[in-house]
Amino acid sequence: MAHQSTPSSQKALMMELKSLQEQPVEGFRITLVEESDLYNWEVAIFGPPNTLYEGGYFKAHIKFPVDYPYSPPTFRFLTKMWHPNIYENGDVCISILHPPVDDPQSGELPSERWNPTQNVRTILLSVISLLNEPNTFSPANVDASVMFRKWRDSKGKDKEYAEIIRKQVLSTAADADRDNVKVPTTLAEYCVQTRVPSQDSSSDLLYDDLYDDDMEEDEEDEDESEMESF
Repeated sequence: MAHQSTPSSQKALMMELKSLQEQPVEGFRITLVEESDLYNWEVAIFGPPNTLYEGGYFKAHIKFPVDYPYSPPTFRFLTKMWHPNIYENGDVCISILHPPVDDPQSGELPSERWNPTQNVRTILLSVISLLNEPNTFSPANVDASVMFRKWRDSKGKDKEYAEIIRKQVLSTAADADRDNVKVPTTLAEYCVQTRVPSQDSSSDLLYDDLYDDDMEEDEEDEDESEMESF
């Protein structure tokens, strides 16, 4: 059997993982499911402060195809989520993860779909944005979509949607304890760029251990500008 060279997708994923470890997206923690498998990532999402998801610890898997970045990965929540754009099995329905085919039925423009210039960083930012601002035009969970619209249109007077989310947030505390993770609840904690200290300890990251009070000014400015984009 002929020797096969390393697929370009592995090289691309290795570079992305390194970039995300050196300059993380705030509110996320990323590790490999298995050290030897670059195609399966585990993501922990911290609920952004001042939203319904504040204090939440949500786990998900990103699974990459062999021809990445030419085809999009899949993003599936392991934590139970009640959301207009998340299927019952945890799969996230979002334009950026759909192949760039022309499908007039979907209501999506090809430009909104996946293309090889997208990356994990843009996916993570899209997912966190989607949590706070669901797309109710083509819902994956119709009941959650109806409930969200009632909550939004009543300006919070119809509390059913918000109460379900808060219950789910509270139920994630046990997972955070089990994983030895301190969930950020203030904007200052949330905006900290968590750095991976070394390859072999990356699977045991503690959010609070990586807090750096002496963070450089330019990093703080960068964090603030990213938060403003939400």
